[in-house]
Amino acid sequence: MHRFYAENLNTADKEIVITGDDVNHIKNVLRLKPGDEIVISDGRSRDYYCIITELKNDSVTADITDICSNKAELPVEITLFQGLPKSDKMDFIIQKAVELGAVNIVPVITSRTVVKTDKKKEEKKLQRYNLIAEAAAKQSGRGIVPKVKEFMSFKEAITLAENMDMILIPYEEAEGINYSKKIISEIKEKSSIGIFIGPEGGFARDEIDYAVSKGAKIITLGKRILRTETAGLAILSIIMFELEN
Repeated sequence: MHRFYAENLNTADKEIVITGDDVNHIKNVLRLKPGDEIVISDGRSRDYYCIITELKNDSVTADITDICSNKAELPVEITLFQGLPKSDKMDFIIQKAVELGAVNIVPVITSRTVVKTDKKKEEKKLQRYNLIAEAAAKQSGRGIVPKVKEFMSFKEAITLAENMDMILIPYEEAEGINYSKKIISEIKEKSSIGIFIGPEGGFARDEIDYAVSKGAKIITLGKRILRTETAGLAILSIIMFELEN
């Protein structure tokens, strides 16, 4: 069933009026008609099952038939701090991170980041990134639309993550898979975690040392060295499996 998002929904409402870009998508792309069923999420893990009753040029009206809690969200809020990669790898990372349960994605500029950026480029990229996140949320049945936050330096990102219950950094020089498994098993007791993934070339040693001084846990994902677009998805997959009820 096709999924859409709308803010300020009220459980007392009997119908929902959709406006904006979704109108064109419903009418001209999906070619839905009155009588077709859709799901509208309020972005707070509540789903409204609806039947389309009216299509206009600038709006779609749907009657609410049922309201349910969305079961797609994980019990722990995960923020992926992704070292900015080259080319369009970030598009892929955002899409898959949303599918795997991340709530926030933060592009991070580290000492080994190759990509050159400025405020104007960052604003355009953020617009595209958030459209990718919304599309991935619809596809994967998320109860919220994860946000791609503003670009940050590594230290700014660590400062933000300090407010979370746990900071994890997969690192190629980390040792001890049993230690890593133990740390992962403790995630169920947390309410928020930050995962840091380096860009191509990984994190510099001084960045790792700084993160550890702020409480970060350094873990291994195994004996293979993973690409930046693989590492975050690997740890998110592990965490998703650990947290699923």
